[in-house]
Amino acid sequence: MPHATVARPGAEAPPVHKPVDRNAPWPVQFWQSAVGKKWLMALSGVALWGFVFVHMIGNLKLYLGEKDYNEYGESLRTLLHPIMPNHVVLWIMRIGLIGAFVIHIVAAASLTQMNRRSRPVGYQSTRDYISANFASRSMRITGVIILAYLIFHLFDLSWTGTGATYVRGDVYDNVVGSLQRPWSAAAYAIANIALGIHLFHGTWSMFQSMGLNNPRYNSIRRAIAFGMSTVVAVANLTFPILVATKVVK
Repeated sequence: MPHATVARPGAEAPPVHKPVDRNAPWPVQFWQSAVGKKWLMALSGVALWGFVFVHMIGNLKLYLGEKDYNEYGESLRTLLHPIMPNHVVLWIMRIGLIGAFVIHIVAAASLTQMNRRSRPVGYQSTRDYISANFASRSMRITGVIILAYLIFHLFDLSWTGTGATYVRGDVYDNVVGSLQRPWSAAAYAIANIALGIHLFHGTWSMFQSMGLNNPRYNSIRRAIAFGMSTVVAVANLTFPILVATKVVK
């Protein structure tokens, strides 16, 4: 929950949030409220969490060798075949993920604006400011890093390639060729460190947004957030390290 702000003597009381339009349809009212935005941000975060975790598990097949990894890549394009045509299910999943990304980013930006409008009076001390804003500021920074790398990653390994030897459908050689470039491996590592930080704060906030907030369970919430984010970050960081050290080649 946001920290309460104590106004300095003589300062004007902070304005309330823009009121919800009670005549609007329920989905619009839900979106206009801070609670609705937090829930949408949390639910979209759960969807993105699921994608990140499944994607990590799939990428671990890199260590099984070229054949298994390429078969994994091909299996994504042929999901539910022959019930569904090739690529259809994959594109449905992609559209869903794009929607989750958009909801997550827009909700985050909107909540930030709401918080700024409701807190025009400064904090009493620098310590209070750091305590209240470290998580939110780090989430914005890591979010931008992740989004920038995602765009590069899609070009690098899914669309056109970005300088390494790129053959559409040859997932193993494309990944290894990309990570053999020191600057690309460094970008991958930085992005996944940012992802780990983002997942930790996001998982912690997700429990809070959904009302699962009790001092008796905070240590468990922290352990879950730390454990899940660490597993993903460490597993993903092994890929550029083992390619750079020629363990995977």
